[in-house]
Amino acid sequence: MFRFNKMLNFTEWHPLVAWLIVCVLMLLNADLQATENTTRIKLDQPEQKIYFLTDVVPVLTKLNCNSGGCHGKSTGQNGFKISLLGFDPELDYAAISLEARGRRISPADPDRSLLLSKAIGRVPHGGGKLLKIDSEDYKVLREWIRQGAPGPDPDAPVLLRIDLSPGDQVLKQNSNLKLQVVAHFSDGSQRDVSRQAVYESNYPEVATIDKQGLVTTQSRGGLFAVMARFGDQIAVFQGVVPYNSSEASQHKAYPSPRKLSKIDQHLVAQWKKLGITPSSPADDATFIRRVTLDICGTLPTADEVTAYLSDTSPDKRQRLIDRLLERPEYASYFALKWADILQNRGSGYSTSKQRAGTMLFSAWIRDSLLSNKPYDRFVSEILTATGSQAENPPAIWYRSVRNTSNYVESIAQCFLGVRIQCAQCHHHPAERWSENDYYAFAAIFSRVGRKGGFADAEVPTNEIIYLKNKGDVRNPRTRELMQPRPLGGPDFSISRFDDPRQSLAKWMTSPENPFFARTMVNRMWGHFFGRGIIHPIDDARSTNPPTNPALIEELAHDFSTNGYDVKRLIRVITNSSAYQLSSVPNQTNQEDTQCFARYYPKRLSAEILLDGISQVLDVPTIFPGGPGQFPEGMRAVNLPDENVRLNFLDAFGRPSRTSACECERTDAPALSQALELVNSNEIQRKMTDKNGYVERLGTNTKSHSENVRAIFLRTFSRNPRAAEEKMAVEYLNSEKSRQEGYRSLLWALLATNEFMMNH
Repeated sequence: MFRFNKMLNFTEWHPLVAWLIVCVLMLLNADLQATENTTRIKLDQPEQKIYFLTDVVPVLTKLNCNSGGCHGKSTGQNGFKISLLGFDPELDYAAISLEARGRRISPADPDRSLLLSKAIGRVPHGGGKLLKIDSEDYKVLREWIRQGAPGPDPDAPVLLRIDLSPGDQVLKQNSNLKLQVVAHFSDGSQRDVSRQAVYESNYPEVATIDKQGLVTTQSRGGLFAVMARFGDQIAVFQGVVPYNSSEASQHKAYPSPRKLSKIDQHLVAQWKKLGITPSSPADDATFIRRVTLDICGTLPTADEVTAYLSDTSPDKRQRLIDRLLERPEYASYFALKWADILQNRGSGYSTSKQRAGTMLFSAWIRDSLLSNKPYDRFVSEILTATGSQAENPPAIWYRSVRNTSNYVESIAQCFLGVRIQCAQCHHHPAERWSENDYYAFAAIFSRVGRKGGFADAEVPTNEIIYLKNKGDVRNPRTRELMQPRPLGGPDFSISRFDDPRQSLAKWMTSPENPFFARTMVNRMWGHFFGRGIIHPIDDARSTNPPTNPALIEELAHDFSTNGYDVKRLIRVITNSSAYQLSSVPNQTNQEDTQCFARYYPKRLSAEILLDGISQVLDVPTIFPGGPGQFPEGMRAVNLPDENVRLNFLDAFGRPSRTSACECERTDAPALSQALELVNSNEIQRKMTDKNGYVERLGTNTKSHSENVRAIFLRTFSRNPRAAEEKMAVEYLNSEKSRQEGYRSLLWALLATNEFMMNH
């Protein structure tokens, strides 16, 4: 100590050395002071607050913890249940922080929290290892726990929207694009949440996206959309990947713009962007078969084909369409389509008296179509139907669709193209619809009453639909009393003397309604092209955008401004150049399944296929149900309901009519269909009927060549090619029995794709 003090006696040191020491000490003191000031500044800065709703929940969503396959499903997972995609933060907070005596978090030692220990694999976890200890997501969860695991804060900034950039792009094949998601909050702040957002591509065959928002296009062209979700907000990026970039600049084989309708112009613009050229126009034989099946659900006769092929007038296709729309078969075919959608169901009924309701409703639909009743009026009469079902057939819809949830889901899907079933229990995972939206829509039907008749098996149409004086709907989770409100619309201002369904019909059929006209034109486009502009046709949402937005808006505008004229809409679609294209692809459009650059072949529906076989063989179907149940010669397309037992119809995808979804009617191939064509008693009967076409072929005196040409006109609506005619004649000459030869030939032709498909 003495020596140290003596060393500090600067007066005994050389003056220069003493001065240097003083300078060094001053510098050291300055550095120390700067360090203290820096530390003080850092300590004085407030720590970043972690919010449960906008910081913690997005991490759980990103890791799929609250997905439908994990803890977000209705029963939870391994005793731990949180809300689907975090749409109920109060429930989530209670489950994470308070359940099981709070054992999932440990603020005193965050790293030992079960929530983190399972996520990093330190403790066994059924979902596997989800996080690394040095990851940003781990740090967010750890910091939230360290701050005391605060719950949802009512004063916290609210997420208003997210922006996804860049905007819609045209991308090359096998290329990359990084998307950025920026969240905007109620306090005016914004934050890059690209890392926390969840992404999903609707067409991974064209482009995929990883968890960081990197889009990777594949080795094929097409259209795709990417959904980005953060919190309860969704944004969509739409991309175009040309099939052939060199074709895009050549624009070969496109029709002259002067010959194009407005809808064709929108399609051509998209084809050019994609670098594809359309197939050539379909020949006349193909077109008459296609359009007759699509409008009337029946094959053209041989005489009709012959007369049409010999017609040389330039407007013969337009005149053919007009004739078909005036035939009663048009109304019967589309009545079948609407009976499926409106669930005109006769399950359990077997007699004509018991079928009175389905027969009345089916006839009303058919008469409405035959008279070309405006679509808005058609829908309004169903929605607002009251009184006796026997006297007011639209009221029969309330017999099949019998409770509030079915009203909501059926109407939304039928007339608005919205699948809202998810919102009954939780916020829609891919759209804006909440539970309040669902139950406010349900409140429109809360006063629908019924009395009498339904339990009467003999006269089921005795039931009467009326408006009750009282009736309300509450959100089952919050117990909030809901006011009647349509999807995306304002609360109805009505008294207890008003029928909310009247307000619904007025709102729904308004030209300003963004769903109504668009849903109908998309449904009809899907009928004629085999695929909707929005596909599936009754699943419209921001995350399932139309493949051609300008096209669907053009069609919807034309439909609504022309009085919701259904026949006009059909004329617009079938007179388009796109509908009249060949189904044979070329090199540029052979992979296209979205943009209608060719006609997409589709299998005939069950009833149309059976009727087609009956027409070719000239033997009507005998339907079960006892004498007098159905008139002789009745077509399957005219059956009043789905309860007529016939294996052929079930094997080929007849729907059970238990939902409003057109997906109930299937056209997927199945082994049962092949067996039905081979072993069906009904087909066997038609082939061997003594008054049928096969019998006449076997007994007439015409040459095989003449008969073969007649058979091809009857089945395929065209003349046989030379090789086909030669092969068929050689086969018939080789058969000992003329009748058996024709039977086998027809059986083979009826089982071909050319007959069973509309092409």
